[in-house]
Amino acid sequence: MDEVQRRLMFDDECILVDEEDNVVGHESKYTCHLMEKIETLNLLHRAFSVFLFNSKYELLLQQRSKTKVTFPLVWTNTCCSHPLYRESELIQENFLGVRNAAQRKLLDELGIPAEDVPVDQFTPLGRMLYKAPSDGKWGEHELDYLLFIVRDVKVLPNPDEVADVKYVSREQLQELIRQADAGEGGVKLSPWFRLVVDNFLMGWWEHLEKGTLKEAVDMKTIHKLK
Repeated sequence: MDEVQRRLMFDDECILVDEEDNVVGHESKYTCHLMEKIETLNLLHRAFSVFLFNSKYELLLQQRSKTKVTFPLVWTNTCCSHPLYRESELIQENFLGVRNAAQRKLLDELGIPAEDVPVDQFTPLGRMLYKAPSDGKWGEHELDYLLFIVRDVKVLPNPDEVADVKYVSREQLQELIRQADAGEGGVKLSPWFRLVVDNFLMGWWEHLEKGTLKEAVDMKTIHKLK
């Protein structure tokens, strides 16, 4: 764990929730990602996954930095992180807390200024609950908000967070999935991204291109995919 990741692990306080997404407390990012604590205390924290598309409806992917504690160097959606236990990111109305957190992390990880990704431009599409061990020590147990946004942006990746980025079409993503499944070129996908791909992404992407994305929104259901 490098100094940046160490600081984030101990300074950031994640929002603990139950399986119905009710806030039940808060805990350090470090503790929330220890598999021992996840298994013994059933710690579940709130998270978000941003899927940012350009005006050609290509999806921006990132490869996580090699210094990340969980799932280093895997390919995943645009930005994946946690709303923190702070007033601005606990706001439940219109999912504003999660939107604020998404805006914050797009700047932290990808250098995208807040004015280029206004909070009212994020479309929350659904929520999923999953558990995924990373190695013997670390893992994820998250109630994940899935957000779409369409914006043409300039990307300046933070090397402490991101190793690489690229835009992909649906066809190019299918090829990346094929490579990951075949073990070609060391390509790996994050478990949460793969769950979204397998359960939601392609249908939502089609709605996006047709201009019917609102028809896909379901924020009442919590899809338990663990």
